[in-house]
Amino acid sequence: MDQLWSPWRSEYIGTADERNEQGCFLCRCAEATEISLASLVVARFEHCFVVMNRFPYNAGHLLVAPNVHHADLATLDPAIAASMMSVLQTAVRVTQHVLAPHGINVGANLGRHAGAGVPDHLHLHTVPRWNGDTNFMPVLADVKVVSEDLPSTWARFAKAFAELAKT
Repeated sequence: MDQLWSPWRSEYIGTADERNEQGCFLCRCAEATEISLASLVVARFEHCFVVMNRFPYNAGHLLVAPNVHHADLATLDPAIAASMMSVLQTAVRVTQHVLAPHGINVGANLGRHAGAGVPDHLHLHTVPRWNGDTNFMPVLADVKVVSEDLPSTWARFAKAFAELAKT
């Protein structure tokens, strides 16, 4: 079985409480009125939005989150849950179109102990994967090589989502 190791994220996880004291970044994204590089939001929908992960496992790591601050998948309004799944499918299609990955991990971390960096605002992850996208760098140098910078990837995703909306 292959494993996805991410020891470089320890700093991110260790500072989660400090970031949470600054308020929920997903709520700030939901409140922003436009698609922007500053927020990394690439698409908006009626009940949810798509934002790039500022601390990605790989280039093109997206989050699909509801516009409402809600932590519990089990009690999420069914219409919002259905919308999130539909937007997740769209995010997968856009990722396949923009990046042509060999595969995509899709998932959710429900609660801090399950690995959620933002445990109070439900969100789903899409992580593009390529053959050989893990190497020795994280083990030897505590460095993760992400093959494209956030602004370039954001521009490609924002354009693709906008084009999709026109069809």
